[in-house]
Amino acid sequence: MPAAAALTHRRVLAIALPIVASNATIPLLGAVDTGVVGQMGQAAPIGAVGLGAVILMSVYWIFGFLRMGTSGLVAQSHGAGRPGDSGAHLVRALAVALAVGLAYVAVQAPLSAAAFRLAPASAEVETLARQYLAIRIWGAPATIGMYALTGWMIATERTRAILAVQMLINAINIGLDLWFVLGLGWGVRGVAAATLIAEMAGLALALWIARGALAAGLAQAGLFARDRLAQLGRVNGDIMIRSVLLQGSFTSFVFFGAAQGDVTLAANQVLMQFLEITAFALDGFAFSAEALVGQAVGARRPGAVRRAAVLTSQWGVGGALLLGLSFAVGGGAIIDLLTTAPAVREAARAFLPWLALAPVIGIASWMLDGIFIGATRTAEMRRAMIQAVAVYAVALAVLPPIWGNHGLWAALMVLNATRGLTMARLYPTVEAAARAPA
Repeated sequence: MPAAAALTHRRVLAIALPIVASNATIPLLGAVDTGVVGQMGQAAPIGAVGLGAVILMSVYWIFGFLRMGTSGLVAQSHGAGRPGDSGAHLVRALAVALAVGLAYVAVQAPLSAAAFRLAPASAEVETLARQYLAIRIWGAPATIGMYALTGWMIATERTRAILAVQMLINAINIGLDLWFVLGLGWGVRGVAAATLIAEMAGLALALWIARGALAAGLAQAGLFARDRLAQLGRVNGDIMIRSVLLQGSFTSFVFFGAAQGDVTLAANQVLMQFLEITAFALDGFAFSAEALVGQAVGARRPGAVRRAAVLTSQWGVGGALLLGLSFAVGGGAIIDLLTTAPAVREAARAFLPWLALAPVIGIASWMLDGIFIGATRTAEMRRAMIQAVAVYAVALAVLPPIWGNHGLWAALMVLNATRGLTMARLYPTVEAAARAPA
């Protein structure tokens, strides 16, 4: 769709709905992994898959800036009428992804050793998690490369392509999960192998979809010119710091839960599937904000920036209310689908009310993330995140010792609420970006 097209609810939904469908199925992969090993009737395999996945996502999402930075830069180029620049932005991001992915593969042994020194899990959980990581780490270049490709597709409103890629990944991962784990009895290793193969297949399809933009980007003069690299470093550096702080916060949540025993760790892992479904589903509207706000900033239209922010946020709030109600009503049934272990079911139900509140508490932070990314107001995002993590650290020190795992979930809600408040105070800088000279 042309960048100058009218900003309407129809356009927001045309961008967002394929992303909502795609992103809502991303945590489905984690839920299927959890559900498959949950049929073994033991807490340790569930905790191992959850812990291993969190460790990988912790290091991968440090480089989630490649999706966010690529989305903002490409959207602004699109809005300014410079579509040829989008391919160059994508090529630069993929070059970073390849280098980082190969580096992770090379340092996998010390990386795993460092992670397990920080995670106070039982010996059984750690042994199984190490098996999981030893296989999954080989997908690092594919996982990180997909961040860049997804950012390009969001910014250019190719959201149906995102859905097609994710559906391929889902189909392969689910089919191989069932075969490797339930059919061949490979256990945790089977879950890891299924995910690795699915990731590689998804990357191949995404590269094929972007082949025209990649060819155009490689043909651009000054592809790695100093000013272009400086822009990439500025935008992505701020987002990387923000991502490190955010992922560190979620990782600390998992590690604090692990210290309370295998059953609590497994229960939290089951409930984290609710939180991931919420975040990924509502991010669909945040991603539409990235594209529409970024294009409006590139076109130097402050009024369009505000309209894009308002329209996308209206849909985000509606989705948050619907998800919260769904979890309150049907959360117990979902828990039963994810695990057959009686102790894990009981523990997860005790903490379920927090997951009904999570979408409503977190929606402001998720929507403002998309708005700020589109405007590439990354320095403001970094400052807001630092303030929010400082408040979260206090909550983490105070609440769990008093209320146990309930206190841990309360601290996580404090983090999301504070993120929303701190970014809301800085929103005027977003509209100011559209008034600045090109």
